[in-house]
Amino acid sequence: MKISRSIIVALVLTIVASALYRIMPNRPMGFAPQIAIALFSGALCVRNKKWAFAMPLVSMFISDLFFEVLYMNHLTDYQGFYSGQWLNYILIAGLAAFGFLIQTKKIASMSLAFLAGPTTYFILSNFSVWAFGGGWNRPKTFTGLMQCYVDGVPFYANSMIATFIFGAVLFGAYSLLVNRKAATA
Repeated sequence: MKISRSIIVALVLTIVASALYRIMPNRPMGFAPQIAIALFSGALCVRNKKWAFAMPLVSMFISDLFFEVLYMNHLTDYQGFYSGQWLNYILIAGLAAFGFLIQTKKIASMSLAFLAGPTTYFILSNFSVWAFGGGWNRPKTFTGLMQCYVDGVPFYANSMIATFIFGAVLFGAYSLLVNRKAATA
């Protein structure tokens, strides 16, 4: 399927908007559209997989760049770029692979991906926080690992909610665009 110019523009605007959303103050921690973008880009770019992996990375990079500028100007306490961040980029890009499995006409397929994406990210990212001494630097024991997972539960819940909301918006908007274009053709 060839992607039309209007859909490409919509995707670029969505990526920019989501990057801007990610830097909004007072949003719940973990509530961001990047996982939904990874799933959406994977489902949309099945034939051209490099774009599926690139779209969530571009979104994250833009928002991290904004974070860094704000941080350097003492307008936020959050750095845009920090050590260990490369792992977040790898994890988010990797979630596009779940998008390859989405059958966009089936709600069950999308729902399963919307559950699997944040869950996989939660498990792998919290393990890495524990393994590399991030967060509250929990002890390198099974109990410390479990404490690290408990520490991440609020992020996980917000990530799950965000993935369902942003996923519905992205897939819904795309469906409307495709159906409108097909109706006018």
